[in-house]
Amino acid sequence: MKKPIPFLLLFSLFCSSLWAQSSLQVKVSSLLEDIPITEKWIYLSTDASQQLVDSAQTDAKGMILFENLSVGKTYFIYSFDDKIYQAAILGDIKAKEGLLTVNFNLPNQRTASIGEILISSTSLVRMNTENAAVSGQIKKDELQRLPIEGRDVTRSLFRLPNVTVSVLGYAEGPNISINGLNGIFTNYLIDGMDNNERFLGNMKFNTPVGFVENITVLTNNYSAEWGNTSNGIVNVLSRSGTNDWTGEAFYLTRPGSIVDAPSSFATLDLYGNPVKDGFQRHQIGAAIGGPIKKDKTFFYFNLEQTYDFKDNLLNVSQLGVNEIVQGRNNFTYGSAKIDHVWSPNWRTSFRGQVGRFFNQRQGGGLEGGILFPSASSAQDNETYLFALKNQFKVGSKISGELNYQHSFFRWNYRQPVNETTPSVTVQNPQGTAIAIVGQSGAIFDDFEYTHQIQNKWVYRHGKHLFKAGVEWIGSDFQLLGGGNPYGTYTVRLTDQQLADLRSKGKGANLNVEDLPTNVNVRTYDVELRPTSFGTVQQVYSAYLEDQWSVNRRLNLSLGLRWDYDNLSKAGGTKGDFNNLGPRTSFNYKLSPRSVIRGGYGIYYDKIKYSVYSDNLQFSSDSEDFKKQLAMLQQAGILSADAELDRVTFAGNIRATSPNVAFLQGPSFDELQARREQQFSNNLRIMNPNGFQNPYSHQYALGFQQKLTDEHLFLIDAVHTRTNNLYIIRNLNAASPWVFENPADFKVRTTTAADLSRPVPISRDAAGFYTVAPGNDTLRGIARNVFVTETAGIARYSALNFMLQKSIGDDKIGYRFLYTLSWTKSNTSSINTRAQDSNNFEAEYAWDENDRRHLMSAVILYQPLKGLLISPTALIQSGQPVTRVADATVFGTTDLNGDGESFGLPADRWPGEAKSNDRLPWATTFDLSVRYQLQLHGTHRIEFSSDIFNILNAQNWSGYNTTRTVSNLSQIGPKSSNTYRLYSASPPRQFQFGVRYIF
Repeated sequence: MKKPIPFLLLFSLFCSSLWAQSSLQVKVSSLLEDIPITEKWIYLSTDASQQLVDSAQTDAKGMILFENLSVGKTYFIYSFDDKIYQAAILGDIKAKEGLLTVNFNLPNQRTASIGEILISSTSLVRMNTENAAVSGQIKKDELQRLPIEGRDVTRSLFRLPNVTVSVLGYAEGPNISINGLNGIFTNYLIDGMDNNERFLGNMKFNTPVGFVENITVLTNNYSAEWGNTSNGIVNVLSRSGTNDWTGEAFYLTRPGSIVDAPSSFATLDLYGNPVKDGFQRHQIGAAIGGPIKKDKTFFYFNLEQTYDFKDNLLNVSQLGVNEIVQGRNNFTYGSAKIDHVWSPNWRTSFRGQVGRFFNQRQGGGLEGGILFPSASSAQDNETYLFALKNQFKVGSKISGELNYQHSFFRWNYRQPVNETTPSVTVQNPQGTAIAIVGQSGAIFDDFEYTHQIQNKWVYRHGKHLFKAGVEWIGSDFQLLGGGNPYGTYTVRLTDQQLADLRSKGKGANLNVEDLPTNVNVRTYDVELRPTSFGTVQQVYSAYLEDQWSVNRRLNLSLGLRWDYDNLSKAGGTKGDFNNLGPRTSFNYKLSPRSVIRGGYGIYYDKIKYSVYSDNLQFSSDSEDFKKQLAMLQQAGILSADAELDRVTFAGNIRATSPNVAFLQGPSFDELQARREQQFSNNLRIMNPNGFQNPYSHQYALGFQQKLTDEHLFLIDAVHTRTNNLYIIRNLNAASPWVFENPADFKVRTTTAADLSRPVPISRDAAGFYTVAPGNDTLRGIARNVFVTETAGIARYSALNFMLQKSIGDDKIGYRFLYTLSWTKSNTSSINTRAQDSNNFEAEYAWDENDRRHLMSAVILYQPLKGLLISPTALIQSGQPVTRVADATVFGTTDLNGDGESFGLPADRWPGEAKSNDRLPWATTFDLSVRYQLQLHGTHRIEFSSDIFNILNAQNWSGYNTTRTVSNLSQIGPKSSNTYRLYSASPPRQFQFGVRYIF
């Protein structure tokens, strides 16, 4: 009975020796939902610099045990961010004898988007092991390292899969194309909330680099949570403050022609407007963030200002004027954010952003012009967005968001210098225009007020994560547009009047009052509707989704989304309610380091308000026009059920008046009766059958292989079939101009084309007219009667190959991307019209944004502490070319006589199909060099130099330019093999900066 006593003593001594060592048990859970986080890698270090000691993956209860730690030593635990949770660190953990248990709460990501980690400061890369979303993400650190012009984050996105540099539909249009479509079909978000100027579709607020945490582009097969587009999504995650004080102050400049390579072609400023040698840019800004109350309330503030200086030449020799006219652009971006943690169950953030974008059109021209400063104008846009977001949890399994945003956008496209004066075009005695003075001549001033409410819910049950949500976005639009309500004159000087005007020596100060009062007036017109109009657009959305972890290898996602837009009713009585979009995907782990994934979904877009607005602005409710529409109904071209009062509107019309004395033209009130008799070349009606929302079928299949902890290789095959895009059908189109042999082609006159229309157009001494049944002569009609239909299509297929490496101990990171793609469509915008008699089959061809091959390379190299060298490359095959008619051969560019060549400078060359030729390949190499000098603590100063197009290549395509000055139209047949340059890529340009960081 005594023998067990020594054994028990020895056993007790053994156990006490075990407990003399220290163990750390970590319980990992969500800060917001307070639920265990499983299969999450947690890392242990002995200091805050994250020198790794040990790592482990959480078990089914979210637990990890680190053993054999040194008693009394201080440790840190940390994790990297992923789709659901942000990166986090917990420090000052002092090991003690025995077992120490700590709770490690990870904050949720503020948006639930999935993107591949591209190049980060960590030494690990991550596969997408959850779904089949095809996406890309650029984080703050990479944005601040890449050569990006003017701190414009959108100019980094073309380095991501399925994203290319876009042809600009208009100067200020989106500069990227996703899946080959015009950028206006992209949905732009900030923190998951609306950031679209909803009139046409660009960003309301282009968040600068200093307020971006990361930017994600979703291009195919993304969650049912995201919608309001049939194409892709660009989501900016804004920066938040932390317990640490951080910030920056910077100065950035593009000195311009002092150091840039010369070019005979104009380049574009950040707002898409042409500039030349006199251009300079200067940018300043500052940001600061930190705690208002530690661990509870945080703020981040950013303010950035851009000044552009640009010169134009005003050159009118007959008036003795040859002067430089200086102009200026001012862009102001202010952003602020406050985050407050009320409790572990409730978090609130408030974000405010205010911007003003002033783009001056100072007069003159790049190579000389006749627009005098008195007729100058500016694009003066303003915007703000105020968002309140609440994240909360209910119990241990339910979490949600309740969010509200109010935003405003004023698109004041042309703010005149002389707003209340007439517009005057001055001709010399031979009838050539030599000056434009007075008001700028046309108005476009749109006000948009938008409200948005989001409510999202997440419920976790076993292997299922259920997501549901509803959203409402309402926008109130008011547009003031049209011609000059104070009158527009064309006048012709006599020889003596021209000599007298020159002798005044007014130079660039010439204005309306300097013209002789008895000058001969050649034409006069005045806008009849100087008042604004608009309506309210309301978009309703709801979604359900089940993210099902079938087992440790297989994840399935099953979702359904519904959207409704009240503008789909258009000129009919019923809206498009059946917009149900199923979405499904799978993700299967072939091994711990490889996955295969795929999916299919249907994605619905909203209706573009500009489509609705154009059908109001360019319409007429005159009795003559309605009688013309009735004739189209009798011909079976316009639906017999169309209610003519519903499809017409008293839009903007310019009334003409003959025999007018200078500055004595009748007012718009006096000419209101002219609306009934005023002939128009083009008028529109609202579609009596309503609009069908654009939608796409999206297919994706991909493979990812994690070659090492630092290397990731992926292949993604995607296919997008987009339907119900916008086209414009001409209800009164001239008959098709058919010819069998291009060599025997004959030009048709405008008169012959007009007489071939369903409602023939004739002309007499009083002007254009048609004759209705009963010999009723109608004059207040239109040559072309346009109606927007949602009948356009686009097809995009692509194979993406990407190899990426994060920056590790070898101090180099990179991403190499190759995309093989095909893009075809029969429409490239909201206003596409067929070249000949509604033949949209002939319009289906390679899209203007089509690239067959695209190769992108980004390298980040840090040869020594503080020095970062970042070369990039973009290599693209040429964009399509359409061959057009030569006026010197045919005597005109209007070969079929219909008066139109929409989207092209001329009708297509006889026998040549659309987009049947290609421009040469485009190659661009950029370089960024940055050096950071350590001051003290976390304070540093950074010097940067960015060189764009370092080899000074003259590319003919693959850069931002508007259609009108692009090289996508070439004169002559393809067999001529001749090309004329109308524009070229920017030459070698330099950008220098200095930045103070803490």
